[in-house]
Amino acid sequence: MAENRTPMMRQYQRIKSEVAEDVIVMFRLGDFYEMFFEDAGRAAPVLGVALTKRSGYAMCGIPYHALDAYLAKLIRANLKIAICDQMEDPATAKGIVRREVTRIVTPGTVTEESVLRDDRNNYLVALADGGSRGLGLAALDLSTGELAVETHESPASLVESLRRLAPGEGLAPSADGVPDPALAALMKQADIRCITPVDAMFFDPVAAYSTLVRHFNVASLDGFGCEGLPHVAAAAGALIQHVRENLRRDLSHVRCLRLGQTAGCMILDEGTREHLDLLPGPSRDASATLYGVLDATRTPMGARLLRSWITRPLQDLDAIRARHDAVEALTKARAALTPLRELLGGVRDLERTIARVSLGRGNARDLQAIAAGLKAVPRIRERMAPLTRDGAGLLTSAAGRLDDLPELVAAIESTLVDSPPAALGDGGLIRAGVDADLDDLRDAASNGRAWIAAYQAEEIARTGIKTLKVKFNNVFGYFIEVSTAQLANVPPNYQRKQTIVNGERFTTPELKEREEKIAGASARALVLETQLFEALRAKVVAETAAIQDTAAALAEIDVLSAFADRALALGYVRPTMTADDALFIRAGRHPVVEQLPDAERFVPNDADLNCTTRQIMVVTGPNMAGKSTYIRQVATLVVMAQTGSFIPADAATIGVVDRVFTRVGASDDLARGRSTFMVEMQETANILNNATPRSLIVLDEIGRGTSTFDGISIAWAVAEYLHDVPRVKAKTLFATHYHELADLALTLDGVVNCSVLVRERGDGIVFLRRIVEGAADKSYGIAVAQLAGMPEPVLKRAREILSNLEADEIAASGRPALLEPHVSEPARRRRASSNQARQPTLFDL
Repeated sequence: MAENRTPMMRQYQRIKSEVAEDVIVMFRLGDFYEMFFEDAGRAAPVLGVALTKRSGYAMCGIPYHALDAYLAKLIRANLKIAICDQMEDPATAKGIVRREVTRIVTPGTVTEESVLRDDRNNYLVALADGGSRGLGLAALDLSTGELAVETHESPASLVESLRRLAPGEGLAPSADGVPDPALAALMKQADIRCITPVDAMFFDPVAAYSTLVRHFNVASLDGFGCEGLPHVAAAAGALIQHVRENLRRDLSHVRCLRLGQTAGCMILDEGTREHLDLLPGPSRDASATLYGVLDATRTPMGARLLRSWITRPLQDLDAIRARHDAVEALTKARAALTPLRELLGGVRDLERTIARVSLGRGNARDLQAIAAGLKAVPRIRERMAPLTRDGAGLLTSAAGRLDDLPELVAAIESTLVDSPPAALGDGGLIRAGVDADLDDLRDAASNGRAWIAAYQAEEIARTGIKTLKVKFNNVFGYFIEVSTAQLANVPPNYQRKQTIVNGERFTTPELKEREEKIAGASARALVLETQLFEALRAKVVAETAAIQDTAAALAEIDVLSAFADRALALGYVRPTMTADDALFIRAGRHPVVEQLPDAERFVPNDADLNCTTRQIMVVTGPNMAGKSTYIRQVATLVVMAQTGSFIPADAATIGVVDRVFTRVGASDDLARGRSTFMVEMQETANILNNATPRSLIVLDEIGRGTSTFDGISIAWAVAEYLHDVPRVKAKTLFATHYHELADLALTLDGVVNCSVLVRERGDGIVFLRRIVEGAADKSYGIAVAQLAGMPEPVLKRAREILSNLEADEIAASGRPALLEPHVSEPARRRRASSNQARQPTLFDL
């Protein structure tokens, strides 16, 4: 850049050189944040502001008070921003105003409410390759202070975990500014759009371990279960050091390291979460998901915890039963449940609010929100008293972790005004009577103008100088201004301060004394008010651990009470959970489908599976009859039960499942060059290679992407493999249009046939939605085509062709006989006769 830049631009260049090249510097200039050069060119189109030029360089800007709104746009575009603030008052600064980068905001470290979603975490993740030890993963939600780590034996397992976390940004070690190719590839596979290279030294296991023990002030990582896991320590330590040093963020609110217990949770891969409609997504409204149905939470903390519970259902039988016990207790205490939920509704996001306060960004309203949440705790505890008298259970444990911190609440309420301004610089947030000096300064500032006006009137009357003015400026303070024509009337006690073109400026002992009280009273009041607020904020920060524990307990109570609310409102029952392989559901209903506003009356159905006599249920029937809904329904109810929720059914006994697999629908993967059939086969292969006898498998069509005989053969072989191989012998729901698969029940003891009941009416059908024992005898494809509005000539011709095919009336050419109009009847009979001696098929054996 040119050497003839102004001092301010040289300051900007220095600051820009201190941050990474891809970071946009938002440079505070008065009432605006300005961006220059390449930063302006990148930011302007995203922000929707004009890109201008001044002195030959590009620039754009935004009003400082609208920072959060514009910051949200940049973050959503996966950009990184350095906030450069004025560190001194421009009115009192000597020379150029001192400016510094106060924080760097990236997609994985944003804490602004305008960007974050209340119902989900925003993670920054770091990966470390431990060689033979596996892969280390660390995930930090800066907005809540949560730090979790996991270790993975395979890249596939790591990618699934990343997809579940859906982080905003990933960190990978780099020696030359380029992220490690292998780790970056895993992040891209998990659809992480923002990948940041970090100095490989940060990932050194020894240095990272030292970073962690210093941060948590511990002698070792034994207390976190991470001792002896250098690859995990490398990821977590690098993450901590990067955020603290490179992004200049305070991490005092990150006070615990949690080792993810993936072995204790049901595994739900991304495909299963999608196929079962568990969570909202870009193309899936919340109301059409299990999360949307169960989300009766009243706090943002509870909404996030519910999402976590749904994506990681429990495997531990005692833990599942403990959640069910809590939900049952709440459903039986209806008199306490409603007021309890009303109290929870008055609690704001304590997790993120205390995080903002700890990061130095919390304002007076945030402190009031914390006080309001804590103030509700005694009443919440009182409502829970009837539920916790036995001294055991999740509700008792959660109630015991609640801390209302009465002294802190009293300090906040007695210090802050009822409706404080959002910005600290606006002043007026400390109550009168809190500090005598502040009251005096406010009195001086508010009464100063009135005194000056009265003093001016008195001096005019005393001197007879009608043009006399009492004025103020930053250089000379308060003064009396007299025009040249009236100088002869100036009294002796006036002391000359300055000669001006049209007169003189004077002061008096009385004016000097008043000036000392008035001059800068507002500014001094603001400084003192800031000091008082910072002292109060420090008191709040000192209680970060207690507030975080209280927030976590409230979140747990919120989710459990939401489960109870849904159970009462929607007619859910408590499932009996067991350690065996039984899966029996009587009159089960799909929790999402039955709540859709335009859905027909839902028909409940039973399910009865185990790993011996009823291991594979082959479900046949026409399209649109409800096969897919039924098999997904069973899987969804299992997920609900192990999440801790009651389920929509008359009764249920469910053996704990370690994993739910789904192979549903037809879709290609153009980005990876995979056809529909290839995707189907890879998903099926994943099931066969990873299922266990404790798994639940949902197969909605196998082999439909290839020729009929190929497809039937593959589907048949898959069913035999699931039945015959002991390590894979999982409970399976197999929906298919291949009626030939019904013959599996003739030779395989664990296969049973079920079908969707259909009633025929003339050429049409009525779907009864009822699952019954036995295989379907027809596909009813033409009837479904009729319901879809297919033209009648097409339907008529299809019936004729189907009649010939079913009668095996095939011409010598191999085409249906009706397509060969000149084929004689004897020829047809000869063809039919020859078919009787054809080579036996798989299903003839």
